[in-house]
Amino acid sequence: MKKYLSVLKGTKLFAGVDEAEIETMLGCLNASLRHFDKGETLYLQGDRVDRISVLAEGRLHVQSDDYWGNRSIITAVSPGEMFGQAYLAGETIMNDVIAVEPSAVITFDANRVLTTCSSACRFHTMVVQNLFHALSENNLRLVTKLGHMSKRTTREKLMDYLSVMAKKAGGPTFTIPFDRQQLADFLSVDRSAMSTELGKMQKEGLLEYSRSRFKLL
Repeated sequence: MKKYLSVLKGTKLFAGVDEAEIETMLGCLNASLRHFDKGETLYLQGDRVDRISVLAEGRLHVQSDDYWGNRSIITAVSPGEMFGQAYLAGETIMNDVIAVEPSAVITFDANRVLTTCSSACRFHTMVVQNLFHALSENNLRLVTKLGHMSKRTTREKLMDYLSVMAKKAGGPTFTIPFDRQQLADFLSVDRSAMSTELGKMQKEGLLEYSRSRFKLL
């Protein structure tokens, strides 16, 4: 687990905590490391979550499939990001969490994170505060996703999503965490119609793209 200390230091959960302190806290928080193959399921809809999870390596999708097999991607999880923390109050998880490439996940006992231990780790209170800040950021991401979904047309959804990604990247050129089918599933649009719209937008001089790389013009 030591190889991922630098990743943990860069997470919202351990913001402001140095690597030496994080290593000391791993035992206190009952940390566990698991590896998942591409396509393997971490959580299924209906599972209960009692651990805080951080993606240390790889990529995950939080997604759901309806009765007829239509897929909707709720969000993509990148290294250093937490997932599943919204269900720590005892509710069952509403979506599946799938590894879309070989992944490593570090989990922490939620009760130990939220309760100061007897040894009173110096940075434990900071970690608890960080957790609540991370929950707020997660809510903001969901609000942003709702903003994409509120648009009426495929083009409007694309423009809203790509605009947000450009702002996040701090410039007009960026890479999105989805391939074409995954982007269509994320925006809940037909892949063929979306690809046609992207082609039109490129011809009109609104953007340039190659695979998952985009440049807004």
